Amino acid sequence: MSAWDASPKLRCVNRLAEASSPYLRLHAENPIDWWQWGPEALAEAEASGRPLLISIGYASCHWCHVMAAESFADPAIADLVNPNFVAIKVDREERPDLDALYLAATQSLTGTGGWPMTIFATPSGEPFFAGTYFPPQRVGQTPSFAEVVNAIADAWAERREEAGQDASVITAALAESFDPIPAEPGRLDVWKLLDRASADFDPLNGGFGTAPKFPAPLLIDALLVKGEPGSLDAAQRSLDAMARGGIHDQLGGGFARYSVDASWVVPHFEKMLYDNALLLGTYVRGWRRTADHDPTLRWQHERVVRGIVGWLEREMRTESGGFASSLDADSLDAHGNRHEGIYYCWSPELLSDALGPEDGDWAAGVFHVTSTGTFEHGLSTLQLRGHPDPQRLADVTSRLLAERFERYAPARDDKVIAAWNGLAIDSLCWAATVFNEPGWLELATTAAEALWRDHWVGGRLRRSSLDGQAGEVPGFAEDYGAVATGFARLAGATGEAVWLERAQLLLTTALELFSAEDGGFYDTATDAEQLWARPRSLADNPTPSGTSTLIAALRLVGLLADEPRHLERADQAALTLRGLLQTAPRFAGAALTDALVADEARTGLKPAVAVVIADDPLAELARATWRMAPAGTAVVTGPSGTPGFAHHFEARVEPAAYVCRGTTCFAPATELADLRAALWSRVN
Repeated sequence: MSAWDASPKLRCVNRLAEASSPYLRLHAENPIDWWQWGPEALAEAEASGRPLLISIGYASCHWCHVMAAESFADPAIADLVNPNFVAIKVDREERPDLDALYLAATQSLTGTGGWPMTIFATPSGEPFFAGTYFPPQRVGQTPSFAEVVNAIADAWAERREEAGQDASVITAALAESFDPIPAEPGRLDVWKLLDRASADFDPLNGGFGTAPKFPAPLLIDALLVKGEPGSLDAAQRSLDAMARGGIHDQLGGGFARYSVDASWVVPHFEKMLYDNALLLGTYVRGWRRTADHDPTLRWQHERVVRGIVGWLEREMRTESGGFASSLDADSLDAHGNRHEGIYYCWSPELLSDALGPEDGDWAAGVFHVTSTGTFEHGLSTLQLRGHPDPQRLADVTSRLLAERFERYAPARDDKVIAAWNGLAIDSLCWAATVFNEPGWLELATTAAEALWRDHWVGGRLRRSSLDGQAGEVPGFAEDYGAVATGFARLAGATGEAVWLERAQLLLTTALELFSAEDGGFYDTATDAEQLWARPRSLADNPTPSGTSTLIAALRLVGLLADEPRHLERADQAALTLRGLLQTAPRFAGAALTDALVADEARTGLKPAVAVVIADDPLAELARATWRMAPAGTAVVTGPSGTPGFAHHFEARVEPAAYVCRGTTCFAPATELADLRAALWSRVN
């Protein structure tokens, strides 16, 4: 007799209906007796002697929906789970600390990881078995979810002590995996790091590695820093290939999370805020590094930038003014059946119906829409081929987008994540100042106001909000770092010192909460819930690590506020990333960028402060400064006498750009040639 047969069935209680996570709310009506992670769930497990079944996913995850429909909605599965487990649902986006710990466990136990993630743990939360998606029926060597649940229930009933011992060994070993990798002594050889980081560059298709292939905005940003031909070519070819691929929404702007193939043709269709926030800034900086004699590539980069911002404003902006977390991969077809990617795909017939025969044929050729299809059901993703007439492309794109709006749109996760919105604010400032778009600065400002109003509660930052109400989960290191960077960038772009003051307050708080003994940073606060390990993920996956976001914020705020202590603290934290950089630079793009900027400083191009005296934050000289400034430069624009930026506006009256590198200040520049010389002059 299995363990569940011998146990009384437990009444299912709806605990998720009022959760701050839309993902958890999706499971509120499941027959499984879900709990949210917290002391109540762990206390129930301890009191009842039942192990934990922890299911981790997120709202836009296609396979999470599949497993939910196949297993979590099945009363027969609930009859297996409820008597024998305390079942806990976790939104990985709301609880990245739990996700990091249990992903490490899953990878250690299975050699792979992903979502949905399925973990079985002791009542105290120590994992002893893990996996990802389990099907409703056995497939080859992959057991069904019911088989797994039965086997774990039996094992816990018969060999509980053994399972607990295994869990203790696993967690002890995994706790050490969060320690920084020891670094080799001596100065970093950044050219060697660049070579290693770009070793997996795909010269045929662009990007890095093989299928599945992910955008790598942080790595591409690093390859843009030096402007050296080899790394610059890899960066630009990757940006162009992604822009032309099916991973890029050719109609509505923005990028899907990854491509299932090496050629960027078929994406996994969910669209995440964090990917697009990072890619927005990377395409702006790619545009800055594009030669004037390559207008096609510049046009392509600008088209991507405008598409991402249009998507953010049109489809991702919430009523609070912040940006929602994601769009689902799945949506309904005309018959009400759910499919992945159906919202984004076309056939030649659908194009002709929307555009007429002539423009339909033209669009089929430009977007590589074939009669056999490049995806499923005879449908094709849209890929941009050749160099079509920009005006005709814009007209056709607009008409197809209007037609697509008549389809059933994918669901949106309205949860506002602090870190991801900070990344978006930072990139919007870059885009607005480079492309002379004051409306984009307004978007950034509104999002920043939403974060400060909804997420800064009782002197602490909250991780998420929903419908303008802060969630209960406290902010993590990445939230403080990304939001502080976004606020400081907004201060520089607008000349409004209140955003710099708020960035400084965020950093002061973060230094108290997250500082590690070795000068680095933990991901969770010193007074956070004590888990079986204190997470400290230093790699970029796929957003910059908490340590890297705080380093970036310390450097920018340190320059704008003239706070040398922040710059020194950033240097200390950067030392904790050296071992990772030396071992796996491809997966530490943010740290690599910081190391490359530091190497430029060593050779005389120390990060500068560029103060532009102008009444208009997007005055021509200000835009030129944002366009030309080397990586690491802090730019601030404002009228003469602007307060709140240390001494930077003192005695600077005449409209001009004032560039200081360390203790060396250059003559005020009013001409572009003089400005370029000041921005790029190396000093001893």
